[in-house]
Amino acid sequence: MANIKSAKKRILVNETKAIRNKQIKSKVKTVIKKVDAAVALSDKELAKTTLVEAVTEIDKASSKGIYHKNTASRKVSRLTKAVNSIA
Repeated sequence: MANIKSAKKRILVNETKAIRNKQIKSKVKTVIKKVDAAVALSDKELAKTTLVEAVTEIDKASSKGIYHKNTASRKVSRLTKAVNSIA
C-alpha cells in the first residue's frame, strides 16, 4: 500500500478511470455485436442504422482516449465492410 498522499490519490484516480474505460469499451463491444447480428440476419436497413450508432460510439471512445485512432479506424472499417457485403 502506498504511504505518500499523492500515490494514494493516484490509486483512487486510476481505479475511477479504469471503471470509466471499462464501461465505454463494453458499450462499444455491445454495439459491434448488434451490427454483427444484423449482418448475420442479412437485414440491410437494420445493419445500416446500427452501423451509424456503432461508428458514433467508437468515435466517442477514440476522442476520449480509450481507443487509439488507428484502432478505432480499423473497427469502423471492418464494420462498414461487413455491412456493405450484404447483398
